[in-house]
Amino acid sequence: MSNIESKKVFIARNLILIILTLQISSCTGQVSENSGNDKKENEVNTQPPILNQSTTFPQIHTNLNGMVREFVRTMYQDKKGNYWFGTNGNGIIRYDGQALEKMTIADVSPHFRVLEIVEDKAGNLWFGTSEGLIKYDGKKFTTFSKNEGLQGEDEEIWGLTIDKSGLIWVGSIGGVSHFDGKKFTPFLLPDTKVENPKPMLSDKLVFKFLEDRNGTMWFATDGNGIFKYKSGEFIHLSSKNGLTDNNVADILEDKQGNIWIGTFNGGVSKYDGKTYTNFTKDGIIAGEETYNLYEDSRGNIWFTAEGYGVYRYDGANFTQFTTENGLTTNVVQSILEDKKGQLWFGTWQGISIYDGNNFMNAKDKEPWTK
Repeated sequence: MSNIESKKVFIARNLILIILTLQISSCTGQVSENSGNDKKENEVNTQPPILNQSTTFPQIHTNLNGMVREFVRTMYQDKKGNYWFGTNGNGIIRYDGQALEKMTIADVSPHFRVLEIVEDKAGNLWFGTSEGLIKYDGKKFTTFSKNEGLQGEDEEIWGLTIDKSGLIWVGSIGGVSHFDGKKFTPFLLPDTKVENPKPMLSDKLVFKFLEDRNGTMWFATDGNGIFKYKSGEFIHLSSKNGLTDNNVADILEDKQGNIWIGTFNGGVSKYDGKTYTNFTKDGIIAGEETYNLYEDSRGNIWFTAEGYGVYRYDGANFTQFTTENGLTTNVVQSILEDKKGQLWFGTWQGISIYDGNNFMNAKDKEPWTK
């Protein structure tokens, strides 16, 4: 099942008032262990967030009208403690600890999808979406698209990061650019191509960016491997020199400086700067499609495995978590650790939260509106 394809959506029940009951199911621990080495500004009503101190969602009364899309592509917890969820077709959702609210943006379709969320030093939130780049300053949303120089006819943004200088890097269907808050400046990658490239969306697309501890920028591309860039020079990594797959979905630097690479067709690899260790090809873990990588506060590496749930790597062993342990589905798209150390998993059937012992699932009736 491809991450690029739209997933199953659910029709909201014709109820005026619905109470979301969170179902808690026990996690039995490790399933398996393996050793392995037109700019528009729109006002919205806001209130200071009141954060719930419990480790679970409260029961939430909701008024659901229309289509509910439960496919959570990305998640972020901001400096104030608010949770933000990027959905696959129902826009931006905010959870302030008390209720979930669907954020309405004038002149933007309510059914856009959100692929990335980042926060700058000033506390502004930036969303990479199917409608271009969207900024939220705590009071209003502002959209930036082709009028500000976003490349290509398709404004969908997949890759988004903010580097140490504050520059916003954008990977859209039309190519790479960086954004200074006012306009997009194109950034051209080398014309170097892999043999027989097979991009899924666009050969100009960068799915993920990474600025490592040395200031090198990494570009994870759609079908053309990885480019490293520093001081005006590029280095190309591809299947020709050890990369397991040229369609790279995610890239992460761990606390030891290793680079973890998640691909669409080659699973997970660790790169120490010289050699690759591929855990999927070696049969240590299952699932060739890895969409998201995450390092928690304890140094564990978590990653999704399409159709196989999620894995945790503690430096010596891999632990797999699936529906048998309480995960709501084995199709997981995003991972987030909250300020309490709980792990949130965004799936195509809502959200699962893991406290280290148990999973709690928001199932079936996601409260996407206040």
